[in-house]
Amino acid sequence: MVLAALLAASLLPGALAQTAAPAPAPAKATAATVSPVTDRTVSGVAIAVSRAVSGQLVSCPSKLKVSRQAVCLYSKQAAAQARTQVRTALGSQAVGDWKVNGQSGSLLVKDTAGKPGAYVLSAPLSANETLLIVDAVSVPAAAKPAAPAGVVKGQPYLLGKDLIGVVNVVSLGGGKYRMNVAGETPLTVTAGQKTAQRGNGNVDLPLAPASDGKNLIFPLSGLRALGCTVSDAPKGVTVDCGGDSVGVLPIVF
Repeated sequence: MVLAALLAASLLPGALAQTAAPAPAPAKATAATVSPVTDRTVSGVAIAVSRAVSGQLVSCPSKLKVSRQAVCLYSKQAAAQARTQVRTALGSQAVGDWKVNGQSGSLLVKDTAGKPGAYVLSAPLSANETLLIVDAVSVPAAAKPAAPAGVVKGQPYLLGKDLIGVVNVVSLGGGKYRMNVAGETPLTVTAGQKTAQRGNGNVDLPLAPASDGKNLIFPLSGLRALGCTVSDAPKGVTVDCGGDSVGVLPIVF
């Protein structure tokens, strides 16, 4: 986790003292000036922390594993006193209280949506000096669904159930599916095969359908073989088949 990494050995006072030499504390509280890359939550929290502890903006130690958005502040206060003043200044925006691990501490802070959006770390540089780090909470990117065998990466597909209301999809077993549009001859498709059957003839699809073992995964471009048209919509596409239409969001593996 980000907090665990930041509270590791690199946050020990000796390491910080060597990297970021203490700067003279300002005579009065000064709001931190942050770079354009700093997001709104981190910027707001950094300014509040700076005012609370009369913080002075310093370069973040290179040993710290922080993002480009991180803001580091030097305060000429003992760590315990700085933590108390920061907690008071943040009020209900803070999530609970400081979690102290040895001499260092961490505090989660909510964003405007009420979710954890930033955190503050504290580490003593000396008995009366503290380094405070404000950074964004990292959210892991959602994993893309695993691509079933046979799909072409980067191409849009639809699940058979997405077409309810315009195409009737029936599983025939063995990876075969019958697709029927009102007023049209049914089309029988097989997972992994570009050639489909309609009546006594064959139809070549632009891409082979696939299956995840339960659902038909049909290429969006193959809907033309069913006599359907596809048009862009604000969210996804609109599929029109025989006068009936449905809005769907294609899957791109």
